[in-house]
Amino acid sequence: MKKMAQLFVLTLVAASAIVAATNPMVGGHEMFPTKNIIQNAINSEDHTTLVAAVKAAGLVDTLQDPGPFTVFAPTNEAFAKLPSGTVDTLLMTGNKATLTKILTYHVVAGRLGSKEIAGAIKAGHGKAEFSTVSGGKLWASMQGKDLILTDEKGGMSKVTISNVYQSKGVIHVIDTVLMPN
Repeated sequence: MKKMAQLFVLTLVAASAIVAATNPMVGGHEMFPTKNIIQNAINSEDHTTLVAAVKAAGLVDTLQDPGPFTVFAPTNEAFAKLPSGTVDTLLMTGNKATLTKILTYHVVAGRLGSKEIAGAIKAGHGKAEFSTVSGGKLWASMQGKDLILTDEKGGMSKVTISNVYQSKGVIHVIDTVLMPN
């Protein structure tokens, strides 16, 4: 009986590990591949600024569309790197067009996991160019084992958590807000 109980506990631990492996943690919460980008982002404590910005720009419905989308999601700390007052200014009603352009610059059409991005980097001999939903360009490259994104202004952002798959795409968490021209 004791062996059965131990086997049961080991089975539960193994099952928990499998669930944890398939559902990454972002912002202290599990991200579920059955939920869409917005449903998962709302649960991330690291993305409250991004969620507020998406709501202010009126992009919630867009990101819940069939997609698929690849979203490079800046954390609250990434937004905090912007000059003082920038986020508050962008969230003002009169700046909706600018905010929308910045947010959609973080979105690429299609479901691009790190494997696909790495393949594009290899095919591009060390650099891959991606068109964003806003009409801009982003470049991906590797620095050691880190996936780095370069924006149109030459700013760089590191992917800190990759392959957070969603029902309508994939999120890659980044440490710096990307800026279009």
